[in-house]
Amino acid sequence: MKKTAKFISTAAIVAALYVVLSLLTYTFSYLEIQCRVAEALCMTIFYTPAGILGVIIGCFITNLLGGSPIDMIFGTAATLIAALMTYPIARTIRKKNGPVLKMKHALLIPIPTVLVNAIVIPFVLYFGYQVTSFANAEKMLPVLLLLSLSVFLGEVISCYVIGPVFVFALNRVDKAIHFSE
Repeated sequence: MKKTAKFISTAAIVAALYVVLSLLTYTFSYLEIQCRVAEALCMTIFYTPAGILGVIIGCFITNLLGGSPIDMIFGTAATLIAALMTYPIARTIRKKNGPVLKMKHALLIPIPTVLVNAIVIPFVLYFGYQVTSFANAEKMLPVLLLLSLSVFLGEVISCYVIGPVFVFALNRVDKAIHFSE
């Protein structure tokens, strides 16, 4: 019973952080040029499986508050897929190297988040937000490719620039509260 309460409260904290970070950075968390800082929370999956539920719920609430119905469904589905792909990577690293995430291993954790979002979110932007032109492109394929590049770069910034800050903080917190126990 104690582990269940801890799991739920940890997931709720991650979800709340996701929503707050997304809303605080609203101007660049949505649309063509986006850098959703909250995506760096994919790093929490290394520390606890509750991070999976937290980022999924956080993404859904964020998309509910500021997104389109297509974003609520497919944006959240992208987060679900990425989180489920991240978990085995995180679990393997944790088993082999212990509870402290070293920076060289931290580079592996966000790979699914970056790639899945770069593939799915351009379609969400195109069909859910009617972003049918970008830069000088107006045909569907070039627009989707440019949106993919834009989302990819935003995810790289979120996960590989801001993500290590979370890792540094979470390594310190994990020592104190032992997320995964």
